Amino acid sequence: MLTIRIAREDEAAKLTDIGLRAWEQAMEPIGTRSDLRENALNAFAGFTQNAWLTISVADLNGDVVGWAAREGLDEKITDFWVDPDFLRQGVGSALLADIETQIRDQGFEEARLETHAQNTSAVQFFEKHGYRVSWLSVSYSPKLDQDVQSVGLAKHLVTEEADGYGSEF
Repeated sequence: MLTIRIAREDEAAKLTDIGLRAWEQAMEPIGTRSDLRENALNAFAGFTQNAWLTISVADLNGDVVGWAAREGLDEKITDFWVDPDFLRQGVGSALLADIETQIRDQGFEEARLETHAQNTSAVQFFEKHGYRVSWLSVSYSPKLDQDVQSVGLAKHLVTEEADGYGSEF
């Protein structure tokens, strides 16, 4: 059974592993080097050890298979990683629905996130779930020694109620 819950401090290594493997898959279109992998590993390890209270995990029968974070506990989803072995099994959809509920319940009207534009599977996943591209930028990445396109996506979470009453003609 798939459940979504808050991460536990002792899960940092598992979260790091999932994040790194999913990151490597997402970076394939851009290309990575061993020093970038090492930087990513250190970033995941530091974040999951220090900010685990901001992380929601997808738990499948007692095993963590994905996670997402809102580092600032605001409307921005800063991390969204599903174990590559569990893609297209509903894990991401359940995790996203839970994160969106958290955002809405905290009074935010919109969920936001960003990724590199060549991460087409992520862009398609979020678009399938109602996200729309809100911005596109290109900037030089010294680590990659190339220009990288980033895309920002947003989804309105609150439905607008009609003003007034009675029928309109």
